[in-house]
Amino acid sequence: MRIALYQGHPGPLDVPGNLVRLRQQAEYAAARGAQLLVCPEMFLSGYNIGLAQVSRLAEPADGRSALAVAEIAQAQRIAIVYGYPEQAGDGALYNSVQLIDAQGRSLCNYRKTHLFGTLDRAMFSPGADHFPVVELDGWKVGMLICYDIEFPENARRLALAGAELILVPTANMAPYDFVCQVTVRSRAQENQCYLVYANYCGAEGDIHYCGQSSIVGPDGSQLALAAQEPGLLLADIERERVARGREAFPYLADLRQDLHWRQR
Repeated sequence: MRIALYQGHPGPLDVPGNLVRLRQQAEYAAARGAQLLVCPEMFLSGYNIGLAQVSRLAEPADGRSALAVAEIAQAQRIAIVYGYPEQAGDGALYNSVQLIDAQGRSLCNYRKTHLFGTLDRAMFSPGADHFPVVELDGWKVGMLICYDIEFPENARRLALAGAELILVPTANMAPYDFVCQVTVRSRAQENQCYLVYANYCGAEGDIHYCGQSSIVGPDGSQLALAAQEPGLLLADIERERVARGREAFPYLADLRQDLHWRQR
């Protein structure tokens, strides 16, 4: 599979403009042979926008914006992962990401489970115990959002459930560059899976994003790495590398689940 990752400036409060930008990036990625495009956390609305604006812009998982993304995916024949503010049927607000395949079908909707500081907690409810692993073009795929990846239990849970590829839309900021540089590589290596970490660059209010988006291999190597500027990363991934890695580093098979957290 060829994966595209879009690192860009946030577009706060501009859902129509961000959909235009998504269409442009999907067209650009598809023209370069990508089968999947991954965008940052809360991409459709901006991240640092406050509760009032989240409430105004939040949509259900099958809302108008989701239909627009599905149309883009179908038109460009590319799967898309994007972040957005979700309003559930009971009115609760979630920081969510959705995976829509190249036929325009929603394969997975994930709600951020580990909220970051007062910023997240002022806007969102935490996601429930739901860490789906779905199939995309023969790959078993899981998703996390930003702060979620800083807890090793989350990535390990997905890997134990069979995930070979973990997609992480994020909005990571200074001074947490360490996460971009070290943590995401460790999560990929310790689970022997691919990991896609899609961050913003630039600033949004008083937040200064640290860029450094990456596509990481099962051995922790950075197959593609952004700096601080907007751009599209591309990398080819191979399922055989996951199988070889898990044979050489059998952490998942050797894990004493009777001593640690046991997956339900």
